[in-house]
Amino acid sequence: GRMWATRSGFSWRLLLFSCVFLESLSQDFVGQTQFICTSVPKDVDICAATLQNSVPGEDLKTTVMQLRETVLQQKETIINQKETIRELTSKLARCESQSGGQFSRSNNSVQTNSLKDLLQSKIDDLEKQVLSRVNSIEEGKPGLRNETEQRGRVESTLTSLHQRITDLEKGQRENRPLDKFQLTFPLRTNYMYAKVKKSLPEMYALTVCMWLKSNASPGVGTPFSYAVPGQANELVLIEWGNNPMEILINDKVAKLPFLINDGKWHHICVTWTTRDGVWEAYQDGVKRGGGENLAPYHPIKPQGLLILGQEQDTYGGGFDATQAFVGDLANFHIWDRKLSEGEIYNLATCSSKAQVGNVFAWMETSLDIYGGASKWTFEACRHLN
Repeated sequence: GRMWATRSGFSWRLLLFSCVFLESLSQDFVGQTQFICTSVPKDVDICAATLQNSVPGEDLKTTVMQLRETVLQQKETIINQKETIRELTSKLARCESQSGGQFSRSNNSVQTNSLKDLLQSKIDDLEKQVLSRVNSIEEGKPGLRNETEQRGRVESTLTSLHQRITDLEKGQRENRPLDKFQLTFPLRTNYMYAKVKKSLPEMYALTVCMWLKSNASPGVGTPFSYAVPGQANELVLIEWGNNPMEILINDKVAKLPFLINDGKWHHICVTWTTRDGVWEAYQDGVKRGGGENLAPYHPIKPQGLLILGQEQDTYGGGFDATQAFVGDLANFHIWDRKLSEGEIYNLATCSSKAQVGNVFAWMETSLDIYGGASKWTFEACRHLN
């Protein structure tokens, strides 16, 4: 600013302070401004002094306060504008990076029209990509149509075959006794199985017998598994991998001397008692081996779930395709006692004296079948070959 002053009788330090103070205010105040510094006697109150141009002291005080308030408002406005500029600059930088530098910035200010143009350009590019994709799909439509038609024919054929099988099963079922059937598991899956509708009672002894036919390798899989809450391997018959067939009771294992995966029908039985855990194994009516200490004094628990064709890793589930049974299964019976050798022989030779299981007897109405396992008419001893 300009300074009107004389040197005599006044303090230069006070004059310098007044000018510096007003100069600092002028630096913070934005706009075309001009301040006039006036010298004031040392012992006179600046607010009470009278300026040379006759401005009263009270007016000077009011002017200073107004200037101070204006400066504060201006500083707050500048801070807000700086923050806005910072945000817009950040957004602009992101837009530039995404558009490969096609978007430009002028005088550090974001142009709304430029941003709008960029967004429109992005939309146009996306439309072109979509249109290009549609055109390529249209060009390849004959191949897609052929593939779709071929898939439709396959599905139609499968549906027709499934219906024919259902009709055949229905026709056979109308003409056969409820126990003259076999279950067929053609593939090693984790979804084909049969569930026995009722559970087993508590048992201190048992005999389990069945007809099996399989040429699966390695191992025929799991003909049946019985799981109870807290023990998935309460009673299991399994031939898995390169291991021999095994029976598990309460997750304890005995290896069985069976050789059955030759594609022929075989009758097998296993007996067991809690006393000393004694067990015996019979194939085709003949005792092949036995042992003891198989879960001794552990009664088989009731209220479990009996599954044919799958091994339960958890109660009612956890099926593993590598442990699934592949082949045919029929005449599955369970007793809560140990059958004699003669009784087992009668079963294997289809004697008229053959008994049915008193805990579970083989009946179509006793099973629910899932996953595509099928039922066919079965006559035990006619299938021996």
